Amino acid sequence: MHLDWTALGQVTAVSIGVTIAVVTVFALGVLGVARVEAAREENGTGSTLGLTQAGLCFVACAAVVAYGIYLIVPQFH
Repeated sequence: MHLDWTALGQVTAVSIGVTIAVVTVFALGVLGVARVEAAREENGTGSTLGLTQAGLCFVACAAVVAYGIYLIVPQFH
């Protein structure tokens, strides 16, 4: 049995990189929600920028999850 260690290293590096990216984007989404809540507590109105930031970040995370499911399930190909 022969293992392609270079390919294994590449898959590992990409997996770690994507994991860090998704966690960072999700954290930025949570930060956007926190900004909306802080603005509501401060002056009674929500922050449009924070809401937009949260929405875009969570949509990006959902897209990554959907793409991963697409790659795993062979019926989708």
